Amino acid sequence: MTTNPPNLRPDLAPKARISEPSRPGQPKIGMVSLGCPKALVDSERILTRLRAEGYAISPDYAGADAVVVNTCGFLDSAKAESLEAIGEALNENGRVIVTGCLGAEEDYIRGTHPSVLAVTGPHQYEQVLDAVHAAVPPDPDPFVDLLPATGVSLTPRHYSYLKISEGCNHACKFCIIPDMRGKLASRPAHAVMREAEKLVEAGVQELLVISQDTSAYGVDIRHAEDRGHRAHITDLARDLGSLGAWVRLHYVYPYPHVRQLIPLMAEGLILPYLDIPFQHAATSVLKRMARPAAAARTLDEITAWRRDCPGITLRSTFIVGYPGETEEEFQVLLDWMDEAQLDRVGCFQYENVAGARSNDLPDHVPDEVKQDRWNRFMEKAQAISEAKLAAKVGQVMDVIIDDIDEDGIATCRTKADAPEIDGNLFIDEGTEGLSVGEIVSVEVDEAGEYDLWGRLV
Repeated sequence: MTTNPPNLRPDLAPKARISEPSRPGQPKIGMVSLGCPKALVDSERILTRLRAEGYAISPDYAGADAVVVNTCGFLDSAKAESLEAIGEALNENGRVIVTGCLGAEEDYIRGTHPSVLAVTGPHQYEQVLDAVHAAVPPDPDPFVDLLPATGVSLTPRHYSYLKISEGCNHACKFCIIPDMRGKLASRPAHAVMREAEKLVEAGVQELLVISQDTSAYGVDIRHAEDRGHRAHITDLARDLGSLGAWVRLHYVYPYPHVRQLIPLMAEGLILPYLDIPFQHAATSVLKRMARPAAAARTLDEITAWRRDCPGITLRSTFIVGYPGETEEEFQVLLDWMDEAQLDRVGCFQYENVAGARSNDLPDHVPDEVKQDRWNRFMEKAQAISEAKLAAKVGQVMDVIIDDIDEDGIATCRTKADAPEIDGNLFIDEGTEGLSVGEIVSVEVDEAGEYDLWGRLV
């Protein structure tokens, strides 16, 4: 089967950044973090616990006493990537502990790599710690090994992922996430806020709110209120917006109450950005996916969102080549894209996933047809993106600086760009004195297909 392009796969996490010094003789653990940003948060939690117990974090295989591989099991290609990563860790280090979504299939992993030390499933933090203790006994120094105030972060200091819930109550036929991660389990709102406050106090400028279904946050705990904070996405967004950092919402299903978030965006409390997994537009395909089939009403919602917050950025992901997808159904998707004019779009070709109900559907689409449809879809999405970015030339906007290279070129993001998955804005002169994490104003003077260039104002 044709492999989905890595930069457009929805299950890939940002690159982990590990750079922490160790003391002489300190036991060291390496971490390979695969999967979505939610898995990256799991990796951060594991490393934070290990760091508190006196372990150092090794940025390479050679310096590690053992390696934890946090796997992804979302697509068959992701499973293959996870097996490859486990094999690489075994070759380079030899002592490997496997966790994450693919860890729910221990026999599958051991069938290829029988020598791994232990296998645990997703968010099984205690089992991972037990496996590390067995492989590399802790040796803490109580005068040195103190838990950092904000824990261990695998992202740059100026932004952080904030996971508000686990699991999902949807039963999409192509997805096995509920089987791997369970039903929706929301964190208490006051706990989310306490974590967010600590992050902002430590210098985080942008909070990226993630979950499997952000819109459903709090449903499972009946929107409980505790210590002044209510577990509802609208209330949580308002509370997070009061902290003064950029707040970006990901994985927002278009339930009717999402419209309550739009005024918060218009007011500037949270970023005018919605990441919504539409997946398709043809009603018949959505029904075969077991997803809400309301593409026409979705267009009405998009119109209302843009009316109430003209600067809103809409990002989504789609599947082409779903079993039974006809040329006519694919054309419905292309026509819908013409109407919706989404700002940021990712697309991947359907893949069978072990355990998914969609595997048993009839009329699977040939690989060459999937590839052709993917090409045509991305051509349209690229044209829309190029036109939208061209319209921004001459505008003045705030950007956050992610990197400044040795030539003084600053890689930045606008409020319309999430890290790793969206575009960038580049400043190629006058960057002396600027620093990573700083928010500055620029005037856009050039636009490409996905990126912008600007100058400081």
